[in-house]
Parts: sequence; C-alpha cells; structure tokens
Amino acid sequence: MSETNLHLVIGLGNPGEKYALTRHNVGFQFLDFLASRHQLLFTSSKWQSQVVRADLWGQSVLLAKPETYMNRSGQAVAALAGFYRVPVERILVIHDDIDLEVGRVRIVKSRGAGGHNGIRSIIDHLGDRAFARLRVGVGRPPEPMPVEHYVLSRFNSEESARIAAAMERIETGLRLVLVDGPGVAMNVVNAER
Repeated sequence: MSETNLHLVIGLGNPGEKYALTRHNVGFQFLDFLASRHQLLFTSSKWQSQVVRADLWGQSVLLAKPETYMNRSGQAVAALAGFYRVPVERILVIHDDIDLEVGRVRIVKSRGAGGHNGIRSIIDHLGDRAFARLRVGVGRPPEPMPVEHYVLSRFNSEESARIAAAMERIETGLRLVLVDGPGVAMNVVNAER
C-alpha cells in the first residue's frame, strides 16, 4: 500500500524521563507541544517509535518520536518510511543544533549530518540525505564541557523561556514545509533574525 501523499515528521530525542527536558530532546518537546495544541495522542508502535496520524493544514502527516535512542534514530525512521512507502523528500526531521543560538530556528534540505549523531544515523539507514530538517538552536557548550555532556544537560530558566517562545516559530516552519515546500519555508524562516 503506497502512502505517497503522507508526510513523515520525526522529532528526535532520547526516550525516558531522565532525558525529557534535555537539549538533545528538543525534537520530542516540539512534537509534544504540537500534540497538545492539536489534541493528538501518541501511542507505541511496532517501529520502535511513539506515533500519531494527523491531518494538519490539509496535509496527511505521521508524527513520530523514535524510541531507539538518538544514535540509532535511523532504524526507526527507515522502518516507518519503508512501511508507509514515504519517499525521502517527504520526510522532515526536527532536531537540536549546537551551531545555532538557543531558540534560533533554521530549515535545511539535503545536507550532511554536521556532527549530529541522530542525523548521521538517519542518513546511513535511508542511504539518502534529501530530507528536510528543522534545526533548533540549543547553543554551544561552555569550555571545557564535552558536547556529549552538554546536549544531555537541561536548559536554564532563561533558555527554557527562549525554547518555549520558539515553539510557534517551529510550528510555522513545519506548516510551510508541509504546505508550500522546503524552498518557500527556508526563504521565510531562515530570513528571521
């Protein structure tokens, strides 16, 4: 059964309470924000992900939070894309990015992993990088903190407020990608200061 009109929207993070509000889990945080705003309920699936089907802005969407841990996100993404026959161009991944200041939102398409292990895993498992990504800035670690410790740390109160304020901008970016395509979305979202 082909689902050619289905969009697969992945929020990256690590499962479990321990990681819930860490920088690495900003993709999960956004999908939870979206679910609460649109009265959606995630459920467990056989593809190692929490998933929910939805109609958003006239588009058929499968939202997914992989439960494979960040470094193996590609296993869940490839399984979902394979089962629903979603072409790589209709996949959008929302993830944390240390190269952007906290709360900054950027959209890219067909780019390399940029040092992000979750994205590297997805590229490896799909064998392609032609998917769109919504990058959410989490800031750079203070010296000499290792990156892997920093991304598993929690936001301070000022940063949490900036991430909360970014949620609507992320939703706007997602809507533009789904409705108008990544090119239009990049022109609008990436121009914001």
